[in-house]
Amino acid sequence: MPLVLNEEQVLLKDSARDFFANKMPVKQLRTLRDNNDATGYSTESWQEIVALGWPGVAIPEAFGGLEFGYTGLGVVMEESGRTLAASPLFATCALGANLILFGGSEDQKSDLLPRVAQGELTLALAIEESSTHGPERTRAQATEDGDSFVLDGSKKYVLDGHSADQILVLARTSGSAGRSDGLTLFLVDPAASGVQIGRLQTMDARNWANIDLSGVRVPKSAVLGTVGQAAAPLQDALSAAQILLSAEMLGSTLECFERTIEYIKTRVQFDRAIGSLQAIQHRAAHMYSEIELAKSVVINALQALDQDTRGDELAKIASLTKAKLAEVFNLVSSEGVQMHGGIGMTDEEEIGFFLKRARATEHTLGDVRYHQNRYGALIGV
Repeated sequence: MPLVLNEEQVLLKDSARDFFANKMPVKQLRTLRDNNDATGYSTESWQEIVALGWPGVAIPEAFGGLEFGYTGLGVVMEESGRTLAASPLFATCALGANLILFGGSEDQKSDLLPRVAQGELTLALAIEESSTHGPERTRAQATEDGDSFVLDGSKKYVLDGHSADQILVLARTSGSAGRSDGLTLFLVDPAASGVQIGRLQTMDARNWANIDLSGVRVPKSAVLGTVGQAAAPLQDALSAAQILLSAEMLGSTLECFERTIEYIKTRVQFDRAIGSLQAIQHRAAHMYSEIELAKSVVINALQALDQDTRGDELAKIASLTKAKLAEVFNLVSSEGVQMHGGIGMTDEEEIGFFLKRARATEHTLGDVRYHQNRYGALIGV
C-alpha cells in the first residue's frame, strides 16, 4: 500500500491544521498553565472539536462514529501535536474508546461509544503503578463480593484522570504481578466512595493525576468485557494508542523543525545568518532525513491499524514506531533549543515547550528502551 494520504485524508489534515493553528495555538497551552486552569483544557475548544466530529473519526458508524479510519484520526493527532493542543482527544479517543471497541461487550460498545463520538463522555485509562510502563506488573486488586467487585490499589500518571467522566481501571482478579493472565478492566465513577484523585503538575503542562482506590465498590456490569481476559484487548488498544501518540509526536517534531529552520535563516551573527554555516546545515540535513523516515514509519503504522492488524504483529509495528518517533522528537527538540541559543532556554520562547513535551511523550506508554526490548522479544531476539 502506498505510504501517502488519499484526497479525503489530505482535506481532513488541512482542516485540522487550520483549526489548531487558529483556535488552539501554543499560547493557549501557556495560558492554561499560567492560570492553573482547573480542567486543564479549554472546554470551549473541546466543544468545537466535538462539533467537527473528530472524537468519532475512528469509531464505526454502527456505534455513532464516522468510520473514517485510524489514518484519519492520526492526521488530526498530528496537527494537534503541532500546537501541543490540550484536549481529551488522546485519552478519550485513542485510549478509552479503543479499549471499549477492542474489549467491551456489544452492549457496552452500543452504550458508550456513541457518547464518546458525541462528546458526552470523556475517559481516562488508569494502568500504570510506577514511573515506567508495564501493565502486566499490575498489583491493584479487584475482589469479588456478591454482585459487586471491590477495588483496592493505586494508579500513577493517569492522563486526564482529574477531569474524565469515567475512569478505566486495570486491576487483578487473579494471578500475580508480572503475569498477563488475571487482568480485568473496570469502569469506575471518579465520584465513587473510596476514590481519591490528586492532580499532578508536570513540566510539559499536560494533565496527569495519581489515583488511590480504597474499598471502591463497583457492580459486575462495570467489568469491561470478560473477567480476567483483559490482556489481549489491552495490548491491541495500547498498540493503537502508541501509534496515535507517535502521530502526535510527528506533528510536534515537524513544527519544532520548521520553527528552527526559520530561526537559523534570520538569526545573524558576525554579519551572516547562522543557517549559512556548513556545520549548522549538516545538523539540519540530519534532522530532515530522520523526519522523512519518521513520516513513513507513522503512516505505515496507521495504515496497518486500518487493515485490522492486531496481536503481536501490531505490537511490533507499534514498538518500532514509538521508539523511532521518541528518538527523532528528542533529537529535533534538542537541536531546536541549541540552535535558538540562549533565548531557547527561556520560558519566553515557545521552542522550549516542544523539548519538554518530547521528554514527557517519550515515557508515555513506554520509553525507547521498553519498546526496543519488546520488539526484540516479539521477533525472538
